[in-house]
Amino acid sequence: MFLAIREMKYAKLRYTLIGLIMVLVAWLVLFVTGLANGLASDNAAVIQKMDADYFVLQEEADNRLNRSELSAGQVDAIGGEPFGVRMMTIEHTGKVDVTVFSMNPESEIMPRIVEGKSGVVADQSLQMTIGDQFTDSITREVMTVTGLTEGQSFSHTPAIFVTEGPVSAVAVQSKSIHVDGVELLTKKEALQSIPGYKEEQGSLMMMIVFLFMIAAIVLAVFFYVMTIQKMHQFGVLKAIGTHSIYLARTIIYQVIIISIVSLLISVALVYGIAFVLPVDLPFYLTPSLTAGTSLLFLAVSVLGSLLSLYKVTKVDALDAMGGSF
Repeated sequence: MFLAIREMKYAKLRYTLIGLIMVLVAWLVLFVTGLANGLASDNAAVIQKMDADYFVLQEEADNRLNRSELSAGQVDAIGGEPFGVRMMTIEHTGKVDVTVFSMNPESEIMPRIVEGKSGVVADQSLQMTIGDQFTDSITREVMTVTGLTEGQSFSHTPAIFVTEGPVSAVAVQSKSIHVDGVELLTKKEALQSIPGYKEEQGSLMMMIVFLFMIAAIVLAVFFYVMTIQKMHQFGVLKAIGTHSIYLARTIIYQVIIISIVSLLISVALVYGIAFVLPVDLPFYLTPSLTAGTSLLFLAVSVLGSLLSLYKVTKVDALDAMGGSF
């Protein structure tokens, strides 16, 4: 550790530049991760937060919740918590696309009401207040908001929860369902079947993977070049009895120090920027996701230094010093 810190103090400019690059890459990784998580939540928050492991749908629905419709007999035979899903365009201050979920307000899958009571519960993103009225643009039915919920959306539209409507699916905890004309989906399969969910997450995850690869390559190239430049010094150190493992630890310490400092700065930057982002931008980064992404970034950084470690272990003292002995 002593040698690692002393060398970093001596070559401040070099290590500051690589640190700056790592800050930018780490910030971009965290930002895209938050964006991916925010888009996933905006596209499927209702299903993600629903207390259920499996969903029972109509067999001909192609795994789509909004295409499924179960009969009363099927619902009774299945048990569990039934709910309906349908898309609607409402008229309030203007026309807005929403997803309407019909479910028993006393059921375990009903989201928490933050204000008001059950009946017609609208998500706060619709910017409605209790007592506001809106109209179904097709049936011209007028509804009055009785309660508000928070963070509930489906297919990038705000959710509205009502007490009555056709049953699209049943949320269950067990997969032992024996009813004709239905199919059983896991929560993951139900999420993947939401239009655009799999494609969005796949594209963003590919970006995140490439960013991790870039981080590993940048660190690998930087430390490899610096290792080659210091071959003479490594040769002298080996000649006086310094073990290869000590020199390898020096490089690892430098990688870890740079990565940790870069991550701390990047986390502060990404949370600072999150405060000024528009409210309609789907960005969501939890502490656990931040910690997991940071640990993975640190592991990738250490992995990127393995080429330099190999070079150090193969240094021959006599050759490194130009055969002066």
